[in-house]
Amino acid sequence: MPKIQVHQTHIYYEEAGSGIPLVFVHEFAGDWRSWEAQMRFFSSRYRAVTFSARGYLPSDVPESPEAYSQDNQIEDLKGLMDALKIRKAHLCGLSMGSYTSLLLGLKYPDRCHSLTIAGSGYGSGANREEFHKQIAQVADQMLRGGMKAVSQTYTLGPARVQLQNKNPRAWEEFRRQFEEHSAKGSAYTFLGVQRKRPSITELGDQLRKMTLPVLVMLGDEDERGLEGSIFMKRNIPRAGLEIFPRSGHTLNLEEPDHFNRSLLEFITAVDAGHWEARDPRSLSPAI
Repeated sequence: MPKIQVHQTHIYYEEAGSGIPLVFVHEFAGDWRSWEAQMRFFSSRYRAVTFSARGYLPSDVPESPEAYSQDNQIEDLKGLMDALKIRKAHLCGLSMGSYTSLLLGLKYPDRCHSLTIAGSGYGSGANREEFHKQIAQVADQMLRGGMKAVSQTYTLGPARVQLQNKNPRAWEEFRRQFEEHSAKGSAYTFLGVQRKRPSITELGDQLRKMTLPVLVMLGDEDERGLEGSIFMKRNIPRAGLEIFPRSGHTLNLEEPDHFNRSLLEFITAVDAGHWEARDPRSLSPAI
């Protein structure tokens, strides 16, 4: 298994294809396997890379809760790019991975061609307190009973049931892979990353200064991400927002063809220099 040591942690990765690098960053309930439909599609055009974050097998699962933080996720991603000699890449993240991609873009903008921020915004704005309460409860259940103790409720939550409705076979694979995760790694990720990461709505000053091209994607039934996603659209000068109809959280699994085509059109426009900042006149109040 190909692994690279990053900050005393071995990170598992896979890559395919050649050309401009495109790095996929998985969500909390996923891992490197979540991006298979994207790896197959994009590896004929790009150097496509997928990996498992720390705490997700077959990457290392550190024993200490202190080893899990949003800053460590950012530095792990940068370290992986360094080790693979990727000077600059298109980053595509879902949910937890979209936060890491966004924050890496803010901290190291020179390492990014573009950012695709999908299924993001959880724990921002009005739902932040409720989000933190749920994190503590689910993490405790994981540590006490393992991944199967939370699988039925988590994989069929209000923003995930859409995958089962659309494609039961794909949902069953998603559920099985979720249950294969380390309960300790997942719980510590919940407590150290999601619970302590900043709210997107607190990043306005930084987002308004961002010059990177950004595509924000959200399912219209993924309501807890709506406030944060609209906030990014309004505050990032070169951001576009695409809403997937009748879709939940796992856009790349629910609608892989739609997701791939939207991402391809975006990064093709970026590479051609055709993804510009919004015209300031579009920010004026309507008459």
